Formats: sequence, C-alpha cells, structure tokens
Amino acid sequence: MTEETGAPEGRVSDAVDGNWVDTRAPEWIRPYLRLSRADRPIGTWLLLLPCWWGLLLAMAHTGRAGLHDLWIAAGCAMGAWLMRGAGCTWNDIADRELDAAVARTRSRPIPSGRVSVRSALAWMAVQSLPALAILSTFPPAAVAVGIGSLALVCVYPFAKRFTWWPQIFLGLAFNWGALLAWTAHTGGLGWPSLALWLAGVAWTLFYDTIYAHQDKEDDALVGVRSTARLFADNTKSWLVGFLALTVLLFAAAAVLAIGPNRNPAALAVTAAGAAGLGLHLAWQLRALDIDDPDTCLRLFRANRDAGLIPVPFLAAALLV
Repeated sequence: MTEETGAPEGRVSDAVDGNWVDTRAPEWIRPYLRLSRADRPIGTWLLLLPCWWGLLLAMAHTGRAGLHDLWIAAGCAMGAWLMRGAGCTWNDIADRELDAAVARTRSRPIPSGRVSVRSALAWMAVQSLPALAILSTFPPAAVAVGIGSLALVCVYPFAKRFTWWPQIFLGLAFNWGALLAWTAHTGGLGWPSLALWLAGVAWTLFYDTIYAHQDKEDDALVGVRSTARLFADNTKSWLVGFLALTVLLFAAAAVLAIGPNRNPAALAVTAAGAAGLGLHLAWQLRALDIDDPDTCLRLFRANRDAGLIPVPFLAAALLV
C-alpha cells in the first residue's frame, strides 16, 4: 500500500476501484495483469460485444442454432480477454515514451518501470498463443478472418502519430469480431456482417472520442492526435452524427440479414435493439461534459451496458 492514499502498490490511475487484480491477484503477476488492463474490464466487453452481435445476427439470418454456436460465443469471450490483453500490451510497448509524458498513463507498468519491454513482449506471446489455439477451432474461413485483424492491431498504436482519426483504426480493429463470428457461423463473409462492422466502427468513434477528452490537454503538449482534439468544442455535434450512423448501419445490417427471410417480427425485434442502443448513446450525449475527465470516463465505461442492449433483442429474433 502507498502511504499517501492507501492504494495498492503499483495501482494504475484509472483502474476500477476494488478490482480483483489489486485485491486478490498474487503480487508477482499484478504488473502483467495491469499491462493487460485486467483491472479495467470495459475494453474486453467492447471487444466481445460485436462478436456476439455478429453471431446472433448470423443465427437470425440462417434460422439455425447449435452447440457449435455456444462454443463460438464462449471462444469469442475467452479470445476477447486474451487478445485485448495482448493488444494492450503491444499498445503500451509502442506508447511507452508517450505514456510517460501523460499524467493519466504514466502509472502504467512499463513507463513506471515495473515491467521491462522484454518481459512485456514475452507476456504478449503468453496471451497470443492460447488465443490462436482457440481461433484454430473455428472454421477455416473464420481463422483467415481472425488472422486478418492482426495488421490493424499492429498499426493502431502508431495511428495517433500520423492522423487526427486514430479512433477509426481502433474501431476497425475492435469491431472485427462482428466479421469473425458471422463467418464462424455462416462459413463466409456477407453484406450484413460488413454493415454491422461499420455500425461498430461508428459506435467506437462515439465512445472513444468521449474517452479521449480525458487526455486532450496532455495530448496537445506531447503532439498526440485524436478526434477529441480535432472536434474540440464541436464534439457533441460530431457525436450526434456517429450516434445516427451507429443506429442506421445496425438497422441496415438487420434488414440485409433478416429482410430476405421475410420475417417482419424478427426484423422489428432486431430494429428495436438498435433503437435501444441509440437511446443509450443519446443519454450519454446529454450527460456529457467534455471538460470533466471523471464524467468522460464514467460515460465511456457505460458503453458496456449500451452494447449489451441489442443482445437480448438479437436473441429474441431467433424465437419469433
């Protein structure tokens, strides 16, 4: 414990209070779990939820469900935890000098000196290999789609150095699971999965712009680019656009997947899920204060609940 705050030694500044890493994990592995953001689970949810969207929409499209779909759902959950951890480890290796210059991130394991770059690389491999093993149990087309995401994962940490839109790269990578899970069920890509993927990208632009407003002052000092800095005081107007795109593209995915089956009840239920997601984003927009970092972090974390809203609606579409 630190003498000033009573917080666990090495605790990262934006970790969830009372998280299991700080309270129950063995001390020797805590720096590595923090490197994987295991003390901040929202990222795993944001990576997982598009997978479940894609799987459930694919099941509604084909009208069939089986035990293998349960494995796809479980495999995506385990893979999301592992690959989110591996991706965050890679991100922190690439960003170690920038993180040291930003107040919110300088407590992370690498800039704080608790984990070396060599150890971080080894930890990244420890997480990636079982994720690859899980992926290998999916159909060959899904394996190819999954491997295709690695280029985006590798590029993302550097995007903030050459574009004002790094959130697009994050969105493309974080929502890749919609393509993967759809392919794992159907055996190939399809227009509905592409529309759903783009809906997820728009959603990511919404929530990660809010997240980036926490660091905009430090980012300006060190030269890091983001949509938060780009939009500045016009952020809410841009977020309205991303909200609308999220809902419209989600609805378009439903029409493309279910419309050909001429099941109006299933289509209506799925559209209701998209509307529920949109209403949650509208609530976030109303509550947003871009100059209050605590509010930005709270609303960012609220996107777990936002992304969960369509899940029961997509599941219900299988039953109507």
